[in-house]
Amino acid sequence: MELIVFRDSPIASEPRALPAEHYKLARVLQVRSPRGVAFVPIRSMQMLGILDAEEFVFLDAHEKQRAVLVWRGFRPQQRTALDQPVAYEALYYREDAQGLMARLQPELFKAMQRLAARDGVTGPARVLFFERRDGAG
Repeated sequence: MELIVFRDSPIASEPRALPAEHYKLARVLQVRSPRGVAFVPIRSMQMLGILDAEEFVFLDAHEKQRAVLVWRGFRPQQRTALDQPVAYEALYYREDAQGLMARLQPELFKAMQRLAARDGVTGPARVLFFERRDGAG
């Protein structure tokens, strides 16, 4: 599937931080995707999140090809522990985009949880042991 998203110059940008649990779930969904891109519908806000290895792009349902917000420049390597938030840069492409941020981060997490539950693996993790074919153990 090919999707073309237009962007003008950002109106504003600011440094932000994404909770570790949110970042991890986004990466899990992205890796599970056959093409490495997760499409996350955020129905409560009528938005679509497109999560790839480089950035998260958010589109409005009414302007499907124009970015409203972009989160990029994730820096998980700057953390000293895996439970610490991940720094990123938020770019705003619409006047009301900065106001959407307060609601977007928690709503994205809820939408990702729903998506993960639908597509996810259930049950406890197991380690499988395989014997070598040459008889060595």
